[in-house]
Amino acid sequence: MIGAILFDCDGVLADSEALANSVVAREVTALGWPMDMEEARRTFLGMALPDMEPRIEARVGRLPSGWSRALALEIERELSVGLQPIPGAEAALEAARATGRPMALCSNSSRGELAVKLGALGFGKYFEGRVFSFEDVARPKPAPDLYLAAAQACGVAPAQCLVVEDSATGAAAGLAAGCRVVGIAPDIGVPYLDGMAAVAAFLAENA
Repeated sequence: MIGAILFDCDGVLADSEALANSVVAREVTALGWPMDMEEARRTFLGMALPDMEPRIEARVGRLPSGWSRALALEIERELSVGLQPIPGAEAALEAARATGRPMALCSNSSRGELAVKLGALGFGKYFEGRVFSFEDVARPKPAPDLYLAAAQACGVAPAQCLVVEDSATGAAAGLAAGCRVVGIAPDIGVPYLDGMAAVAAFLAENA
């Protein structure tokens, strides 16, 4: 029985990863660690900024004061003008809403980034304020904190929550919380659904 539906954001609802990774690649390269967008994606996929920082510092030394905040603001600027939804994302959200079950958004993005993404895509209406950033919990994914907080906000036991993810980091967080997890990317350790259109069909079948 599905009691609540919990969505990741980047790569699940928002086609933000190319935009964000291009900024990360540019700024990390400027620090002395050359990388392109694809390497940034492989290196930091699913990670919150606080977890990225020590990995970057291990390669380039101590980060300049204010660097992380400046990076976050630059990513927000890029997202505000270029963000598109993942194909099928709104259909999946509509299918989830049609089940009558509460929904929540759980992301390793900052609050500022999430606000920009939801504003650009118009998806905030689906979550009724149940939007969780890594800044809202003690530990980001892959710790279970985000999904445990979302389950509590939905008034549902974690075991009755369905999580939709696209990264191994996010899938691990959902599993650690005790949720049922499906992935729209293969080989992340959970059952695979081929894209958000397949998620919409799955939710319609399991309403």
